[in-house]
Amino acid sequence: MRREGSPWQGLGTVVLKELSDHLSSARMRVLEWLIVLTAFASLYGAIQQVKDTTAEDPFVFLRLFTVARSPLPSFVSILGFLIPLMAIGLGFDAVNGEHNRRTLSRILSQPIYRDALLLGKFLAGLATLAVSLVSLWLLVIGLGLLLLGVPPNGEEVARSLIFLVIALAYAGVWLAVAMLFSVLFRSPATAALIALGLWLFLALLWPMLASALAQVIAPPDLMSIMLGRPSLETLMWQQALERLSPTHLFAESIIAILSPMTRTLGPVFLSQLEGAVIGTPLPLTQSLLIAWPQAVGLIAATILLFVVGYIAFQRQEVRA
Repeated sequence: MRREGSPWQGLGTVVLKELSDHLSSARMRVLEWLIVLTAFASLYGAIQQVKDTTAEDPFVFLRLFTVARSPLPSFVSILGFLIPLMAIGLGFDAVNGEHNRRTLSRILSQPIYRDALLLGKFLAGLATLAVSLVSLWLLVIGLGLLLLGVPPNGEEVARSLIFLVIALAYAGVWLAVAMLFSVLFRSPATAALIALGLWLFLALLWPMLASALAQVIAPPDLMSIMLGRPSLETLMWQQALERLSPTHLFAESIIAILSPMTRTLGPVFLSQLEGAVIGTPLPLTQSLLIAWPQAVGLIAATILLFVVGYIAFQRQEVRA
C-alpha cells in the first residue's frame, strides 16, 4: 500500500540523527584532529613567513591562506588534500552500512521515504563538513589577530568567506562521490577504496595525462617545436582536460579569490593587459567573475553525482 504524505517527510529527523552520529563518532574525531593539527602547523609557518617578508601588504590576512613555508605547503594546499579525505570518510558507508546492519528496510518501513533518507544523509554530511570548515576559518582569523596584531579589512573577510563557500562546494563533490559508491557497492571497504583511488587519480595522475592527451589531440606546430614550448591550441586543450578534475577547479577558483592580483586563469594575451597597471589588485567583483565558472562547475558536479546516486538508490532492492 502506498504511504500518504510528502516524499520529504522525515527529512529533518534523518538530518538531525545523522548529524548527531557524525559529530559524536570516533571517525570524525580522528579526521578533525588530523585536519586541525596539519592546518595549524601550516598556518603557523605561514604567519612566520608573512612576518618576515611582508611590509605594507593590503591583503596580509589572505596571505595566511596562500603562503607556504618549507617543508609544509600552504594552508589551502593542505585543505585541497584533506577535504576529499574527510568527505569520503563521512560518506563511503552512508547507504551500504545500513544494508550490512540490516537496518535499511526497517528505516524505510517508517514514514520516511527514500528521497528523504538519501538527501538527509547528504545534508547531514555537508553540515558536518561546514562545521569543520567554519572552525578552521575561525582558527585562521583568530591566530592572525593574535600573532599579527592587525585586523582584516572588509574585503579580506569577504574573500575569505567566499573561499569558505567554494571549499564547501568542493567538499560536496567528494561527499557525493562517496555516497554514490556507497549506493553502488555493498561493501564499505570497496566503496572507500574506489573513492580514494578516484581522488588520487584525479589529483595526481590526471594532470600528467591531460598534458599528454592535449599533445595528441592538438600536436604542436613547427614554430612551437622550434621555440621549445607548446602551441596555444595545445595549452587550451590541456587546460580544458585538467578542468575535468574537481581538484583543479578548486585550485583555480581559490587562486582567483585569495590572490587579488590574478587577472586570468589561462594563457595571458596582450589584449588582457591593455590598460592594466601591473601589481594593482582586482576588485572583488572582478575576481568573482574569474572564479565563477569554476565554482559553478563544482556545484554542478555535486548535483550531477547526487542525482546519479539518487537514481541508483531508487532502483535498488532494500528488503533484508
